[in-house]
Amino acid sequence: MLDSPAGYDEIRRKIEKKPALRRFYLEVYREYQRSLQRCPRAGVALELGSGAGFAKEIVPELVTSDLLPYRGVDQVVDATRLPYADQSLRLLCMMNVFHHIPDVGAFLSEAERCLVSGGRIFITDQHVGPISRPILKYLHHEPFDPAAANWEFDSTGPLSGANGALAWMVFVRDKAMFEKRFPGLRLLRYQQHAPLRYWLAGGLKKWSLIPEWGIGMAEALDSLLIRLWPNLGSFVYVEIVRR
Repeated sequence: MLDSPAGYDEIRRKIEKKPALRRFYLEVYREYQRSLQRCPRAGVALELGSGAGFAKEIVPELVTSDLLPYRGVDQVVDATRLPYADQSLRLLCMMNVFHHIPDVGAFLSEAERCLVSGGRIFITDQHVGPISRPILKYLHHEPFDPAAANWEFDSTGPLSGANGALAWMVFVRDKAMFEKRFPGLRLLRYQQHAPLRYWLAGGLKKWSLIPEWGIGMAEALDSLLIRLWPNLGSFVYVEIVRR
C-alpha cells in the first residue's frame, strides 16, 4: 500500500484529521507561496511529490505532480527526468520528497536545465540534527544513512525507498561538491525549523500527541527552541536560485 496510489485516501484522512499536522503542511505551503513571489513571472510552477497534499488550495497556480498516479494530481512526473523544455519552469517545490529521490544529482541537473534564470527550487525536508538523528535512526520507518558516500541509493519504491539524511548530505556535508557540480545553482538558505512539533504530531502515523488546543503552545515551543539553539531543527527549508 505504501508505494501504491491506493494509499491516497488514508494519507489525506490523516492530514485532515490531525490539526497539528495540517498546520505544519499549511506553513510549508505558505513558504511555497513566498518563494514563488520571488520568482520571475514567466514559466511553470511545479510541485514534485504532491501525493495527497493540498498545496493547490494555497497556491492555485501550482501544477501538482507525483511519480505515482494519485487521484487529483495534474501530472505523473519523475523528478530525475522532467518532461519540460529548457528554461520553462520558474519554481520547483517539494515537501518531504527530496530524501526519496534515488538520484538527486540527476534531479538537480534537470532543475538546472529547466529553470529560467532567477527561477527557484524550494525544498522542505528532514535535517540531521540532535533531536532528529536518533528518531530517524531508531524510530522512523524509512532508511537513514548520513555516512553514505554517495547521494544515490537503490530505491525499493517511491515512498519506501529513501535516505533520510540526503538534504543534510547534499547542502551541508557536501556543499562544496554541490557548488562544483551545479555552477548554475546558488544555495540561498538552509534554514532549520520544527525541532519537535512534527514528531509530536505523529507525522503520517495514526496518533498525535498535540490536541487542537495545544497547537499554539507547540508552535511557540518550537520557535523558542530555534531562537535559543538555531541548529536544533529537525526539518529544513532549502531555497536555491538558478543563476
